[in-house]
Amino acid sequence: MSLGTQIAWDDTVLPFQLDASDIRGRVARLDGVLEQVLKQHDYPPMIEGLVAEMALLTALIGQTMKLRWKLSLQVRGSGPARLIATDYYGPTDDGQPARIRAYASYDADTLDQSADPFSQIGNGYFAILIDQGEGTAPYQGITPIAGGSLSACAETYFAQSEQLPTRFQLTYGQSQLPGQPTHWRAGGVMLQHMPKASPFASGEGGSGEDGLLAAVDILDEDEGENWTRANVLLDTVDEIELIGPSIAPTDLLVRLFHEEQPRVYDAQPIKFGCSCSEDKVRQSLSIYSAKDIGTMTTEEGTVTADCQFCGAHYVFAPETLGFEAKDVSA
Repeated sequence: MSLGTQIAWDDTVLPFQLDASDIRGRVARLDGVLEQVLKQHDYPPMIEGLVAEMALLTALIGQTMKLRWKLSLQVRGSGPARLIATDYYGPTDDGQPARIRAYASYDADTLDQSADPFSQIGNGYFAILIDQGEGTAPYQGITPIAGGSLSACAETYFAQSEQLPTRFQLTYGQSQLPGQPTHWRAGGVMLQHMPKASPFASGEGGSGEDGLLAAVDILDEDEGENWTRANVLLDTVDEIELIGPSIAPTDLLVRLFHEEQPRVYDAQPIKFGCSCSEDKVRQSLSIYSAKDIGTMTTEEGTVTADCQFCGAHYVFAPETLGFEAKDVSA
């Protein structure tokens, strides 16, 4: 495969469907996007890994949504890894890239660098938020932290909140091509059973952790056989096949699922992007009085704000902020 073909599949999500199994899916490859997400902060390696996994999940899930604006994923826990938050902004026009940003908050003093990264989240919840923009009510779905990974949390969310059997197979980490510096790459496959009008789940609890629903609780016998077969095939994938860069996602699908009659659709490009702006910061500070703004003012006589996602630094004159702001444009 040529370098040009290799680059063409980086930072994309390829939708597909398995016609013989009534299953849809996505193949994602993140390269430059992930590098830009992680370089905004000097995270410890285990936090970088959690952010990488979350960003990959966000790319896969975001592409399944008919978004007019934003999908957000959040994990909040009681452990040292307190928060991992990602946003996926749907493309504004056909053919345009979607945008991803991500951020993590952690307690460096209590973080156990020798422990399993997922264990550092502790107890908490996994949430998906969908905001279709002005004039719509945001949707939020929450499930407890469950399983041994962020992808397992996402699988539990879809089974419990959406009653959609879902499977993620992900890999991510530092990669190096000959003659090039080391950088982050990630790749993964998402499988999801097509929605049904009348889910089989009884509402009496499931077979998952702490009684949460799992795929086996939702599917009937024939659907369960198809789902199991597709998952067994996905289990044969190698990490190098997931991240590439020398194996095209289309070749991967044929290798894994040729008997399931895979059908591919147009790939969605992904790029790093942040929605912060000076106007949005001003708006967020508009709820404060002049007295409140005074407590935020630095010794230099300014109010500053930094974007947690992209690191943008904003500096304001305090008299221009808050609901008592003076109009200094004249």
